Amino acid sequence: MEIYLVGGAVRDQLLGLSVTERDWVVVGETAESMVQQGYRPVGKDFPVFLHPKTHEEYALARTERKTAPGYKGFIVHAAPEVSLEQDLIRRDLTINAMAMTPEGRLIDPYGGQADLERRIFRHISPAFAEDPVRILRVARFAARYAHLGFTVTEETRALMQAMVAAGEADHLVSERVWAELFKALNEKSPSAFFYSLKECAALAILFPEINGLFGVPQPEKYHPEIDTGLHTMLCLEQAALLSSSAEVRFAVLVHDLGKGASPKANWPHHYGHETQGLPILEQLCQRLRVPNAFKTLAMQVMQYHTHCHRVFELRASTLTDMLAVLGAFKSQHKLAEFLLSCEADAKGRTGLEQTPYPQAEWVRGAAKAAAAVDTSSILHGELKGAHIGEAIRRLRIKAVAEFIQAQPARTEG
Repeated sequence: MEIYLVGGAVRDQLLGLSVTERDWVVVGETAESMVQQGYRPVGKDFPVFLHPKTHEEYALARTERKTAPGYKGFIVHAAPEVSLEQDLIRRDLTINAMAMTPEGRLIDPYGGQADLERRIFRHISPAFAEDPVRILRVARFAARYAHLGFTVTEETRALMQAMVAAGEADHLVSERVWAELFKALNEKSPSAFFYSLKECAALAILFPEINGLFGVPQPEKYHPEIDTGLHTMLCLEQAALLSSSAEVRFAVLVHDLGKGASPKANWPHHYGHETQGLPILEQLCQRLRVPNAFKTLAMQVMQYHTHCHRVFELRASTLTDMLAVLGAFKSQHKLAEFLLSCEADAKGRTGLEQTPYPQAEWVRGAAKAAAAVDTSSILHGELKGAHIGEAIRRLRIKAVAEFIQAQPARTEG
């Protein structure tokens, strides 16, 4: 029984990164013998087993043969005669096709270590083109390792472009697209995920709403970067610096979708983009089956980010109503995430990345003042139904107005 550590654990160990998951390949065994040795079978499509003590995954060495379009159109062959090299060559990138013996000896038949040192993503063989999920995986690896200087080779990018042109990306199901997007949002450089997809023309297929933002101009006075797609990526980079929350990063990613629907006659202005984008976001969330928590925050940020930027100009009633919609008066709310998303939007502009965002503190102060209002006399009084809510609203507006009046005069807009 030959056992080898494979895949990401080997790659990250060579990069000097922490290894959280270890996958193993077993050569020269059968499924029956693995069970007899106490391993628990868990693989649906191919033989994978959990170690009886460590619970790490051990997969039998296997080969794959393409039989139909999409990422499920494969016949898998696992047998004792399948070699380690045969198992490794069916993988996607050279940096993921290295193995290591339990003693630490590296086995690298396809030049993965050299490509790690050169900081490149390179496909192993033309079989890369058989699985469209690999387009998403390369984009996600770009999000994970862009800060280390990794880039996709011209040959691999050309192959990904050919896959998209051949319609392979059309076979990616929504659940898998969201799963890879979710992982990318949690990486160090999530914008690299979208740049990578755009370079191979997959962005237009998988995320047409995001792709449609590139080439849409904005007023240079407020957006020195001009291009809305570029602004979105800059915002996403700021979100990654400000927050580790995937929900915040998703909300920032989609906050300006409405600008892609603005009439060209109005360019570079985007009147009403905050509400114009809501049905577009609804459609995206439905297609990708985005979890409700992500969708709710994204809807709030889309609709109210401009309110937040202009908060110093808002009437007390407008600010109070916004806070109520954001759920700021409930015991569980996402006001902090909303404010981080708005801050990322404000800083996601060329040359304005270090600009302070005092609006966040203003909104927090107003929310605190309104939430501190004593509503017991109203709740236990004679008012009924909607009149109770309106009376509480008026009390909160009064508290917010007093908060605003107590603030130092502002010279900026």
